[in-house]
Amino acid sequence: MSGLTYQGSGVDYDLLDAFKRECQAAAGTTRGALAAHGLTEPPAIRGESAYLVELPHAYLAHVEEGLGTKNIVADAVLAATGRSFYREIGIDTVATIVNDLVTSGARPLVVAMHAAVGDAEWFRHDQRRRDLAAGFAEGCRLAGAVWGGGETPALKGLVQPDAIVLAGSGIGLIEPKARRIVGDVAPGDAILFLAASGVHANGLTLCRRIADSLPEGYQTPIGDGRTYGEALLAPTPLYANAVAAVQDAGITLRYAVNITGHGWRKLMRLAAPLTYQIDTPGDEGALFRFLRAAGPIDLKEAYGTYTMGAGFALIVRASDAAAATAAVAATGHRVWHAGTVLAGERSVTVPSLGLAWADHDLALRDDASPI
Repeated sequence: MSGLTYQGSGVDYDLLDAFKRECQAAAGTTRGALAAHGLTEPPAIRGESAYLVELPHAYLAHVEEGLGTKNIVADAVLAATGRSFYREIGIDTVATIVNDLVTSGARPLVVAMHAAVGDAEWFRHDQRRRDLAAGFAEGCRLAGAVWGGGETPALKGLVQPDAIVLAGSGIGLIEPKARRIVGDVAPGDAILFLAASGVHANGLTLCRRIADSLPEGYQTPIGDGRTYGEALLAPTPLYANAVAAVQDAGITLRYAVNITGHGWRKLMRLAAPLTYQIDTPGDEGALFRFLRAAGPIDLKEAYGTYTMGAGFALIVRASDAAAATAAVAATGHRVWHAGTVLAGERSVTVPSLGLAWADHDLALRDDASPI
């Protein structure tokens, strides 16, 4: 039996990434608008997780992100068990925004919610509605940001009547400018992994397809005391405090990566010709072992799509690795020295698992225009 793939489930990253590159090229033609305000766009910012505007003494960072289809799982579990996981969904929505924002070195300031429904009746369910609001507020508190506002359109005919599309935006501040994480990675640098809580908010389309094939669906035990649905709906950690702790300790962060879509391929987000070698991948966890068996999902597909136990990566000088690890651990995140940056072709390798991804396996930047 051939393994399931994310592309086969209906999510083709090649097409999505092609549009991203086209958008970068078109967006680059608008950067002159900043000049009217006496502002500029720093170089090498397009293609990164957060967009920056340079101020005289600081940078403003901006991110717009969406949750994806994770709330469809929450709706299925709610219908089957009566248990609402929308508090967790609210936290997740904030995390998708903030965890991208902090890869730039920004401290989160403001987060806004966009909650589009197919029918206003979606808000009739009191517990679900209140849990979503409470969770979004909790996510903002965990990020150290204020919830500034949002939008709740009813898009009849565009969104399914019983569905909600969750997204939002965030603004952060990098001050002083030296806190900006610019991506000055060099051979010999250390790669630190921060533990994931599960799938976070990516790859859920494939997870939902697997649920459809299970006799007990989301109520299937995965072997660690949780059901499949419970494990999928574990909220995403917010890593803002970990990034801030390393910087507050006076340690320079060479790069930061939110491991979301594209899985561990995301480690080579920079265009530089470097190899990111992971020597200590860590424990993938019960959920991913279950997913790989139930799919089945090929090992390379799994690591190229999901967090596989590692939700965020920090790159520091080798001499700073121990101090950075201690700073992150003090915030409560599980962290470990996972690998090393090597000179060579742009790639990611995991020798102990026999996995490798080459330059062409991640194409997020528009190389035809300045970024």
